[in-house]
Amino acid sequence: MIEITTLNGRRVTINAELIEMVERVPETLITLTTGRKMLVKETPEEVKQLVLEYRRLIQPPVS
Repeated sequence: MIEITTLNGRRVTINAELIEMVERVPETLITLTTGRKMLVKETPEEVKQLVLEYRRLIQPPVS
């Protein structure tokens, strides 16, 4: 799960596993595998970083 900010300033948590696509249109548009679309304040790069951090938490590197 990652926490993002909607355009109206509300903080919401979404399932990072459901993210299908992230676009800049010029706001950031997140499309989920469910078909739901969300406009958020974070840049596509920030969303990518949040997803990468989430994945590191749930699956740490094998040592």
